[in-house]
Amino acid sequence: MTTSNNPTTALSYKDAGVDIDAGDALVERIKPMAKKTMREGVLAGIGGFGALFEVPKRYKEPVLVSGTDGVGTKLKLAFEWQMHDTVGIDLVAMSVNDVLVQGAEPLFFLDYFACGKLDVDTAAAVVGGIAKGCELCGCALIGGETAEMPGMYPAGEYDLAGFAVGAVEKSKILTGADVKPGDVVLGLASSGVHSNGFSLVRKCIERAGDAAPTTLDGKLFKQALMEPTRLYVKNVLAALAAHPIKALAHITGGGLLENIPRVLPEGMAAHLTKGSWPQTELFAWLQKIAGINDFEMNRTFNNGIGMVVVIDAANATACAATLRAADETVYEIGVIAPIGDGAAVVVG
Repeated sequence: MTTSNNPTTALSYKDAGVDIDAGDALVERIKPMAKKTMREGVLAGIGGFGALFEVPKRYKEPVLVSGTDGVGTKLKLAFEWQMHDTVGIDLVAMSVNDVLVQGAEPLFFLDYFACGKLDVDTAAAVVGGIAKGCELCGCALIGGETAEMPGMYPAGEYDLAGFAVGAVEKSKILTGADVKPGDVVLGLASSGVHSNGFSLVRKCIERAGDAAPTTLDGKLFKQALMEPTRLYVKNVLAALAAHPIKALAHITGGGLLENIPRVLPEGMAAHLTKGSWPQTELFAWLQKIAGINDFEMNRTFNNGIGMVVVIDAANATACAATLRAADETVYEIGVIAPIGDGAAVVVG
């Protein structure tokens, strides 16, 4: 048997599963979304081989701070429930909230959207969320990549990654080095589960089955679970400008127990007061269905606190007032103490 080297039928890229026209159509849909996010410093954005950004001249000694993240298995619910318009906000928030922890102002953002077959409407909904997230935190959506890779992803599924770059004055980088016993721990309320712990969330949904509640915290069940990660950037930057904040911690994977120690100096611990912030219906339901104790809740989920602020006691009340005036829900959740022989975070 021989194989001909002169096939009678030509194969196009589209025959192989990649639709260049669909990609071009998506770019045209994205351009006006990205345009809304433009800010000082953008020299060239969507459409080129590389995006150009000039660090604003108001910085005297700028230090660039970068962060990257995804949305995790929350995307599985987006596929199943056909809710694609908010996961882009999650994508932005997971990176810019991390950059913020260093005291940095997010400057620009890039995204990576990968799928097996490009659905322009779905991709446009996702990128629309990304643009909305950037707009809400004053960060330019300066570029990105859409990858159509036949056979790599099941039909109707995609993956997301995001990349944020921010800047902070060298003298104002938050390191947590001056955190001391007696400093106050403030907790800023989360908007829900945010984007971590969804492998367990999905197991809870599966276990609950038809007995899942219709609403949680005044929202429809699916909306409560898909509520996007809160963007703390603008309000916390304003608080940083007005108050001597010593440290910030973004409460992501690992919850309160794993994330707060990342910003504490050696020998310091955070003693959190149980009950100093309320447990929402959403987290109460997850804990009940999963059948886990408080310790597991606090190291799996944000459990209602999405960002932690550490500040000296003399300035804590004023800082909390500034944040509340900007529509943050703020709780005084604990105090810094010597670690001794105990854990870095104690809840009791």
